[in-house]
This record gives sequence, C-alpha cells and structure tokens, in this order.
Amino acid sequence: MTSLEKDLQSPLGSRLLTCPAGGKWTSFQLIDEFCSGEPYAGLAYIATDSEGYRYKGRLDAAGKGRVDNHFAGPVSLLFDQAYEGKENLYSYLQGRPHYPLKITELQVRAEKSRYLNPNATRTRERPEIAEGGDYFQVEVRHLVRHASHLPPEVYRDYPLDSGCAAIMREHGKLGVALLPQRHTILEVRPLRALRPMLSTAPAFSALNLYQLALMATLSYCPFGQKPKVPSAETRSVKFPLQPSVGNWFGDALPKGEELWKVDSVQAKAYYPLYEDVPYSARLEIIPFDPNLYAVNRHTPERDPEHPASVHFLDDIGGKESTDTQAFITHNDELILIAVRGTAEIVADGLRDADALQVPFAEGEGQVHRGFYEAAKKAAAFAVNYLEKFYTGQTLLICGHSLGGAITLLLAEMLRRRPEGYNLQLYTYGAPRAGDADFVKGAADLVHHRMVNHNDPVPSVPGSWMNTKADIYGTGAALTFVNVPLGLSVFVAGITNWTGEAYDHHGRLRHAMPVEFGREQVSSILWEPGCDTITQHAACDVAIRQRHGLPDRPTLLKQIFDAGHHSMTGAYIPACWAVLRRWQEAQESSRSLVTEREFALVESALQRITDQLRSQRNNLPGRPDSYVRTRKNVVEALNREIEKIRTTRERLALLRHRRMTATDVYGSMAEQPERLAESLPRWQLHPENLATEQLAMAPEPAEDDPLLATLYGYRIGAPHNFDINSII
Repeated sequence: MTSLEKDLQSPLGSRLLTCPAGGKWTSFQLIDEFCSGEPYAGLAYIATDSEGYRYKGRLDAAGKGRVDNHFAGPVSLLFDQAYEGKENLYSYLQGRPHYPLKITELQVRAEKSRYLNPNATRTRERPEIAEGGDYFQVEVRHLVRHASHLPPEVYRDYPLDSGCAAIMREHGKLGVALLPQRHTILEVRPLRALRPMLSTAPAFSALNLYQLALMATLSYCPFGQKPKVPSAETRSVKFPLQPSVGNWFGDALPKGEELWKVDSVQAKAYYPLYEDVPYSARLEIIPFDPNLYAVNRHTPERDPEHPASVHFLDDIGGKESTDTQAFITHNDELILIAVRGTAEIVADGLRDADALQVPFAEGEGQVHRGFYEAAKKAAAFAVNYLEKFYTGQTLLICGHSLGGAITLLLAEMLRRRPEGYNLQLYTYGAPRAGDADFVKGAADLVHHRMVNHNDPVPSVPGSWMNTKADIYGTGAALTFVNVPLGLSVFVAGITNWTGEAYDHHGRLRHAMPVEFGREQVSSILWEPGCDTITQHAACDVAIRQRHGLPDRPTLLKQIFDAGHHSMTGAYIPACWAVLRRWQEAQESSRSLVTEREFALVESALQRITDQLRSQRNNLPGRPDSYVRTRKNVVEALNREIEKIRTTRERLALLRHRRMTATDVYGSMAEQPERLAESLPRWQLHPENLATEQLAMAPEPAEDDPLLATLYGYRIGAPHNFDINSII
C-alpha cells in the first residue's frame, strides 16, 4: 500500500533488525472536503511511535498510508517535506530575505484544494468514507512543524483528541497522534483565503472606487494586535478585535470569513467583492515567531519587530508625532497603502489648518506644511516596507479627507523614487495639498479623485490661503473644535498674497444626486470640470468676498453639509451606488446618463450660466471698492462660465457612452473566470441586490421627458435658483 522505508530510525540512531515486541499497525488517509485523497497522493510523511522510532513513507494514489510493526501506543504523523516545486510564488516566499516562510508540499497541495461549502465552514456530516474508522477534521497547521505563517484555526465538529498526544509525551508534540490498530481519516481543510478584488490597471474603475473606499475607511481602525507590543515571553500574537486591520488581514479573511464592517459604529453592511485565492496569494500579514526570526526577539538594543510595527503606522501621542495612522499589506500582484483621515478633532484639525506653504523637497512646487509633515512620516513607513517586500507589484494607495491629502504627497514622493514604482491613487473628499506648480509637476501621477455631493472639505485650504496655525493662535482654532471633522480651517486664515494658489490634483469624479418630482432620485458620477458643481459655494464666495477674506456665513453654511464628508454615511454608499449602476449599465448595454437626467442637468447648467453672467455684468455698478479694483473676480467668473460649457459637453458624452466590463472591473475584466466565480458570492448578500434609488437609472417621465427639476419644478418654469443649492 505504501512505500514505507524498511530501515527505521530509533531516537539513538540504532538499527531495528527485527520486528519490535508488541508490534502494532496504524493506517490513515488524507482527504479533501470532497472526500478525495487524490490531492495528497504521493505525499511524504514521517510517523513516530511512542518510543520515538520514526517510520518514513509516502501516501498512495488514494492518499492512504500505513505503519506496521511499531511499538505499542499511538503514532504521531507529520508532513514536513519542504516544497521543492518550480512555482515562482512559493519559491520566492521560501527564499525571500525578510520573513522567509516554511512552506511545505502539504501546504501547496492544500492551497490547490477547494471548500465544499461556499462560506468556508467545515462540513458537519461524517463522510461515508470514514465508516469503520476514526474521522477527524484537521488543518495544515496540525500536520507541519512550523505554523506561525498559517491561518488561525476554525471551528470544527470533529476535532482531534488531544489525549493521544499527551500519552506520547515529547513524541506527540509535533503532528497528529493516531490510535493504533485503527484506520483514521483526516479531512484536511483547504488552505484558501479571501482577498478584496482590485484592479491593477491605471484606468479608473468602479470596482476600485468602491473597494478602496472600504480600505480607506478601514484605516481609521486600530491594528488590533494582542499583545499590542510583544514581551520577551511572547511566542505568538493574535488579532481578536473587530473591526481592525489585523483582524481583517491576519485572522478573518485568511479563514474565509466575509467581513463587511470597516467602522465600529457601522450599522449597514457593505461587502467587498471577494475572490477565493490560494492562501499564499492573500494580502499578507507577516508571521511572528521568535524561534524562527531573530527580528522578533527582544535584545538590549531594541524592541522586537512584530506585525503591528511592520504593517501599521501609529504616529500618535509623541512629542514629535504627526498624529498619522496608516496600514500597508501586499501580495504578489499589488501593495495596498491606506492612510487615515481626520479623526482627532484638535490634533488633526490644527494640522488641517496649518496651511503654510513650504517647498516640496522631493519634487516641484509648494505644499501644505501640515500635510507634508505627515506625508514624510508615512513615506518613511512605506519605504521601509517596500524595501522588504516590493518585487515589482502595483502600488494602490488610498485615503479619505486628511488621509487623501497625505496620500497625494506620499504617492508623488514614491513616484519620484528611483525604483520606478507603478502606482495609482484614489482619494475621497481630499482637501487641496499643493500649489499650482506642485500640481503641474505631479501631472504624471495617476490620481482618481472623488468628491461626494456637497462635501465641503475639498474646498480647503482655500486657494487664497497661506495660513500658519500659530499666527491666529490655538485659541482661535479651538473655538471651532465642535465643528465636524476639524473644519476649523473654514473660519480662520490669512490671504496668500505671494506664491501660487492652492490647487487640486487628479482627475475629478463627482457623485451628484439628481432629484426628480414625486420623491425620485438618481445619482451621476461624472467629471463636471467646473467649481460651481463640486464647490458650488466657491463662485458665490468670489462674488461676495470682502477685504480678501471669504464671507463667513457662506462658508459656515457648507458645514451643515459635513455629513456628505462621512465615509460610512456618504462616500461608501455613493461608491456602492456607482458600482451597482455601472454594473446595471454594462449588463443592459445602455448609457450612464439617461435622456431624462441629461435634460434636467443641462437646464440647471444653463440657469447657472445665466446667473453668473448676470453677476459679472452687475459688478461694474457695485459700490464695493474691492470688486471695482479686483479685475480677477471678473476673470474668474468668465473662466467659470467657460468651464460650465465644458461640463455640459462632458455630460452629453456620457449620454451616449456605453459601459464595458473594463470600465466596471478594470483589469479584473481580463480574467472573466475570476469574475464569474466571485460575483455570485457578492450577489448572495441581499444588501448587494437591494433596490436602492441612487444605484438605479431613473424611470422615464410619464408625459414630457423634460418634466423634472432638482426641486420638483417643470423645466422652464420660472423660479428662483441659488448657486449654493444647485444639487
């Protein structure tokens, strides 16, 4: 049945020339969850009896093995053969300079098997193949010598009996202990993991917009490692806290659990699109094993390196800290970097407000000092990681709010490094971070920038600002600490009389709800190209400015829309709606903007243009000395009128454009078999098939297709229109 070696080694190296007294037999079979032993055929094993004698053999074509004539008592079974194949992924992981992994042939075989249950839970029925023998459910970690890089155990109805191992004392510490004179079936759990599907193509995709919005929100969570800092006695670490970065990538996803919570107060489920991948292709959290890795050990000179210190930046609380938080993880295709946005109202609010422009040493132009200091900390953290694990992967970088500004500077720092990183950036509600010269110098950086509805944060720092926090004093800023998300920057500042104005970088996509009569609403993700849409108070501010400072009531009015800045309350729902609507458009081969939406928005744009022209024409007659002497106000209004014309042309293009799978899924569309496997998993969740107005194209109007306005008026009907409330 097996290729059991005849020369059996004793603990002392002596030869067994005769059958041992009290000779016993033990047989066993490794199967997958479909009850097949074929995945494990030919696998080498070592069996050790209670006296420490070892018996080497190989499983047969059915995954069966047998040990004859061993000493009385249980036998421990170990599959410790190192992987010797030619697959690049495993060969690299075995030999990489930092955290080389003890990958066995058993592990690779288990990674090629699949779950019986789609939700990755263990089977609850005893298989027929196990009748007449013992049956246990095991994991790869139970059968190998080194397991620190393997996933935590999952619940099973047929666990191993630890009593046999106890009987064997030191000989039962490795492998699984089996009863003699018995046949034992060992069902090995597949070694698979879930990972969020992400496109590595530089072009914008609805998939990445949604997936990276979730990852940017996860960056607000702690790492969740226990113990947080290992002591000299710590042998292993865990990640029990939910939600946390460590739990996502070091615990739940490696076990096949479909997580959806990226915020501790999140109530509604937003599931990522997951793909089931071999465990070694997951987004990795490095192992912790002081016996294997010297960097995990305490020394008099330094504390040990551990998963949290490698994957998580927690620059908070120290005298020179920047209150920056970020995480990084990777697989063989990509490296994911996410930076937290504004969380600490006082500390982060003051950093947002520290808008003094300073030279961008790594490139061109001037940048926001507060964001730059944080970005330098994030860059040091990221470069340290990349030096360990970068092998040519695409870098996907994301951030929300303050995190979006930091990631812009971080991405440009990395882009200019000699390694020639291939990277792309997604930001959500990001404020301005650099001046016009910086934006021009960073023109080659792939940056997809999203603004949601009336989010006020992208309006800051004002293009006119060159604010230094200590000029107006901490007290002035703290007056506004109750403003959501540290928006004190709105109400304090001094005019930037020198240098280039702050400007936005990246290709803007704006999520705009479009309201119809009878409580109907849809949403368009588009590239408006004019400030009136994305910062529609900006034009009004330009008109009403007094003495070079913005009119405070107008800016404070924006603060009431701060809910549009929330990730779980606004951006994630908007990104989910984009994905659903683009999926719908692609599947039904229709355009992204319906005729009804086009007619409504086009009419609104025409009214805005008329209003701006009226304001421009009335400026010469105003008594305001500022307006009379500042010709740039007229020039700004002229530019805005021209931008609105461009915006209408872009909208018209969307009316005729048909969605492709690449638009929706990016590079994932090039592997339809992966999509075909992963999309049904996502669609099994009722939340992802819910009829959500923002995710659907509007119904055609019952009578006139031009029937609708943002406020329920028939298009063309006379009414007052306010720039500040266009959408």
